[in-house]
Amino acid sequence: MTGHSARAARALVHLGEVDPALGVLSLWCRHRDGPGATRTDGDTISYGPGFDTLGLPEQVGLVAHHVLHVALRHSDRQAALAERLGGSFDASLYGLAADGIINETLILAGHALPRPAVTLTELLEEAGKPAKSSVDALERWDADRLAMALHRDPRLAEKLREWGATRGFATDLGLGEPDEEGESQSAADWRNQILRALEAGRKAGSGIGRLGAILADLAPPQVPWELQLRGLLAKALTERPHRSWRRPSGRWVAQMAAAEATGGPAPVYEPGRARMDTRPRLVVGLDTSSSVDAQTLRLFTAEAEGIARRTGAEVHLMAFDEAVFREERLDPAGWQGLRDAAFRTGGGTDYGDLFDKAGRRDPSMLVILTDLDADLPPAPSFPVLWAVPRAVEAPGFGRVLVIGEG
Repeated sequence: MTGHSARAARALVHLGEVDPALGVLSLWCRHRDGPGATRTDGDTISYGPGFDTLGLPEQVGLVAHHVLHVALRHSDRQAALAERLGGSFDASLYGLAADGIINETLILAGHALPRPAVTLTELLEEAGKPAKSSVDALERWDADRLAMALHRDPRLAEKLREWGATRGFATDLGLGEPDEEGESQSAADWRNQILRALEAGRKAGSGIGRLGAILADLAPPQVPWELQLRGLLAKALTERPHRSWRRPSGRWVAQMAAAEATGGPAPVYEPGRARMDTRPRLVVGLDTSSSVDAQTLRLFTAEAEGIARRTGAEVHLMAFDEAVFREERLDPAGWQGLRDAAFRTGGGTDYGDLFDKAGRRDPSMLVILTDLDADLPPAPSFPVLWAVPRAVEAPGFGRVLVIGEG
């Protein structure tokens, strides 16, 4: 997939000499000369006129920076996140996260970069999420998860955009094609190429190969929690046929016809199957004392709304703390109101009243958005899905889905 770039030719040769892993990965990128700033679009790197003004070490570092953008599939992953967040997505925040991870990696590997530059440890410090070390930060954060965290607080996002400008940050990453489940051939190809390249670098003892596979960004979560929630709710709300004595089975009808035609004995009656005559019902319990942030609530309700629309399910909201204080059936307009609503907060948590009121609705599933910081009532007769903002110890019943940063 190589291409020609007169501007980057010398830097590419030198990159292969000082960093065998990145040299191998660069062979899988398209390199072009273009107008404007140097940027990455999918698997193509375009080198702008300003590239010629840099010294060779900075040129090599800039090439390495964009090769990692391509290898880590940041364009496609950015597109997938944009699809998840919709209108609230900010490409500059994803760019800050991706650039911080890449630049921190390259500095650890001994590369020079055009200065000033955004680094992951500095970005985390500004965001109020300091890391113990560069290695700790790179092991913990991938670009998608960090970008989600940066989107959560609009005031923090604005502060980080201003800080990025002081560090010379400018968006250098175009949108690709979303592949939320990471199942495309391109994604598999790049994973294999990265592993081979890191092994080559490890044997050479230079460049990013010396770091080993410490990067969390090498293997970001492949299935966003929204897709898991979508599957669980669809399974719970799908109408399943049930046995009906009012409708004979097809086999009994055939056997009866044969018996009448031949004068044989009538077969024993067999009931057929009929679709449910009631709509599936979903109860959403919203724990307003929990630490679920506004962005996660918007994503959660958007997914639940989509499932309800596709399945035709009847959905009931029950907001609660120590008792259910708001209960309403959600029509299409109600979902939008939920995403924008302000709920009372600050109380304790008790699940007893929620389970009692949900049980009266005979739900296909009870989904509870909570931090699970309270004693549990006895297990109910209906399925329960605990949607939690961070990993917790598994409760005695129900399924747990982590819908926050994890």
